[in-house]
Formats: sequence, C-alpha cells, structure tokens
Amino acid sequence: MSYTLHPLKQQRLQRSELAVPGSNPSMIEKAADSAADYVFLDLEDAVAPPDKEQARRNVIAALNDIDWKAAGKTVSVRINGLDTHYMYRDVVDVVEQAGAHLDTILVPKVGVPGDLYTVETMVSQIEEAMGLTRRIGLEALIETALGMANVETIAAAPGRLEALHFGVADYAASNRARTVVIGGLNPDYPGDQWHFALSRMTVACRAYGLRAIDGPFGDFSDPEAYVASARRAAALGIEGKWAIHPSQIALANDVFSPPEAEVTRARRIIEELKKAEAEGRGAASLDGKMIDAASERMARNVLTVADAIAARG
Repeated sequence: MSYTLHPLKQQRLQRSELAVPGSNPSMIEKAADSAADYVFLDLEDAVAPPDKEQARRNVIAALNDIDWKAAGKTVSVRINGLDTHYMYRDVVDVVEQAGAHLDTILVPKVGVPGDLYTVETMVSQIEEAMGLTRRIGLEALIETALGMANVETIAAAPGRLEALHFGVADYAASNRARTVVIGGLNPDYPGDQWHFALSRMTVACRAYGLRAIDGPFGDFSDPEAYVASARRAAALGIEGKWAIHPSQIALANDVFSPPEAEVTRARRIIEELKKAEAEGRGAASLDGKMIDAASERMARNVLTVADAIAARG
C-alpha cells in the first residue's frame, strides 16, 4: 500500500438520486416524500431559458420551506454551467438565501479543476459573509471529452469536492458518439460503450476519496434495461445512480443495496479474520475459500453501506 492515501472525504448514502426540475414546484414537493436517498433540484438542462429565474426562486423557497432532513434526504442543487450568464446568480442567490439548508452544489460540465475553483471561491466568500456554519460540498459532472481527459486532476482538486457523476448524454454528444438515446447501449458496439468512461471516472474517485455516481437512463419505460445499466455500474464500484423518473428510485435502491446474504458473509469474514489474528494467522478459510486482509477491506465496504442504510431507517 502506498504511503500516500486519500480517505473518503464525505460519506453520504447516495444509492438513488432523483432529478427534479426547479421549474416544477409540485414535483419538488413529491420528491421530498419519495424513497430517494438524494434529491437534486435542477436549474440547468431541465429548465428552459425563459424559466431560469423563476426556477431559481422555486428552489430557494423549497430549500427553506421543506424539512429535507426530516424527510431523510440529502439535497443538492445543480447550477447552470460556467459558460452561461445564469451560473453566478444561481450560486449567489441560492447560497445567500438558502445555503443553511443546502448539502451540495452539483457543477455541470466540469472540464478543468479551475471550474471547481471558481465555484469554491464564490461559495467560501458567501458562507463567510452570511455567517453560514455548515460547509456546503461540491459535486462535479464529468460529461465532456475535456472533463474525462482531465478527470484525474479534477478528482485531485483540493477543497469541497465530494463526488463525481457521469453524465452520459452530454458525454456522448461531446464525443460525437453514434447514439441519440440517454444511457442505452448501441447494438453496433460489441459490449458496453460507456464501460471505459465509467471505469476511468470510478478509479479517479477512489484514488482521491470521492463518491462515484452514475447518471441518467432516459428510457423510464424500460425498467429491465435500467437495472442492467445500474448493475454494470455497481460492478465497477459505482455506488448510486440517477433517477429521472420516480419509478427508477426503487430500482436504484435495490441494485445499490448489498443483499442480506452479502452482508451476512461480510460479517462472517470479519469474525473469522479476528479469530485467525488471535491465533497468529494472517489468512483464514470460510466456506472452503481463502480470506485475508483484502477480503476484510471488501467486507468493510459492504458493511459501511449496510450500516448507512440501516441508519436511514
């Protein structure tokens, strides 16, 4: 193990992340009552330009009026991109007027670490000016060729960054991929064409102590394909996925929750290795299979998620 280690910056249960347009107050209210772990109130792609300012006001009101913590939710706001004239007012108005109730800001289309530095500087100054005591985290959407080319340096950025999300639709557009669907597979490609991108982003996250989250799957009428996509992501180490429709929440929660048998086995691994250690052995056998220190690390990953789910209730 290298002497250089980056522990997880912030543990948050993020199996399902419900995307909610800031322009639709009724959907925001329903989101608070949903089974989603995470809700992000969207000021970007889901909001048409004429509705941007009203959506911002809606989001501020929702942050202040809804008790998100009592609803068991982590709440985030996706601001508009740094290449728009909406972004600065998104940050200033939302943090000044509702920052005390905001967990994270989701920054879209991050291409270089400086994009995050810009938002971080603004948030830090507003927090100090407003006397906010609870630190607002940042999350970054990796959804362009530039962002993926720089994903390791983005992940290594110091400060508030907690998680990276894979934005498959804009990523496909940025790379001029031959597809017009969001998150689906191209039958002309022999396998999963998003595998490399997801894997690279996940490795960058784990190297620098960030959470890794998969993005949207557009066809909410095809739950089987959504589950298949989520399972592929989970196999790579992704810990959650967006839900663009309420019907996808339960699917994500199920895929990214360790099965009871897996949790039981994880606890048995810990117990057997404790016995082995007491007997002066570094490895042990469980159900005819060798287990060692690496097995313990994998088991503890499972138990961390299981404990977080149990704590949520």
